[in-house]
Amino acid sequence: MSINKIIGIFDNNYYSRLAKRKSSTYKKNKPFPHISLKNFLDIKIANLLYKKFPNYNSKKWINYKSYGRNKNTNFKKSIDNEMLLPIELRAFLKEVNSRQFILFLETLTGIDGLIADPYFMGGGCHIAKENGFLNVHKDFNWHHKLQLHRRVNALFYLTPNWKKEFNGSLELWTSKKKIKQYPPIFNSCLIFNTTEKSFHGHPKPIVGKNTFRRVLNLYYYTVNNKTEEIVKPHFTDYSFKKNPNKFDEKLKSIKNSPWANQLLKNYMER
Repeated sequence: MSINKIIGIFDNNYYSRLAKRKSSTYKKNKPFPHISLKNFLDIKIANLLYKKFPNYNSKKWINYKSYGRNKNTNFKKSIDNEMLLPIELRAFLKEVNSRQFILFLETLTGIDGLIADPYFMGGGCHIAKENGFLNVHKDFNWHHKLQLHRRVNALFYLTPNWKKEFNGSLELWTSKKKIKQYPPIFNSCLIFNTTEKSFHGHPKPIVGKNTFRRVLNLYYYTVNNKTEEIVKPHFTDYSFKKNPNKFDEKLKSIKNSPWANQLLKNYMER
């Protein structure tokens, strides 16, 4: 299959109809607005993305000191630089940043003015192997490079034949307990609002020597946000603590994010 089949995938009216049909369910779901959509992509495209997904032992994965190896996450890797990905994955990433997919998300979530992230900060390809996990957390809430509020996550699962005994389900929590969980079923797409109360993670270690949890993570932003969500800018937070209800102007500067700062530096050093 050529990348021509990927280009324009979300032009299909199926997605606009799906967003309208599922919007009410999305907004009502607990513990925060979300939905899991099965068989989301054409199966041939889903299989192609799976086959082109980087191998766990590839040297392309981010390799910061202790990255993906600490008390909150283990045996988990990511690639957010599209230059390191096969052309098929690059084409798909451009489609999920496209006008049509953003309109799909706006219709589904009811959040107007969504903005895609061309840098894929913290997103892109993610993979975890046996004993891999990610503790329950709330996501970083501010994009220091774009100067925008984070609002929506879209996760595309790309491991065929996932079994319940592998663990790896994404758990959705309140600040006190787990409410729902979704296994990373092949070709499903899990979409949810990113707020100060959207606690989630896959804390149960993956089981299986040759089991790999493959997912494409995409994040979307807006210029404005609800008053109650405009709090102190923070990075990924595993503490369940409430952040101060005050937006600290000093902390929003790009200077406060080593990851955002590194983007331009790396480009200029090429």
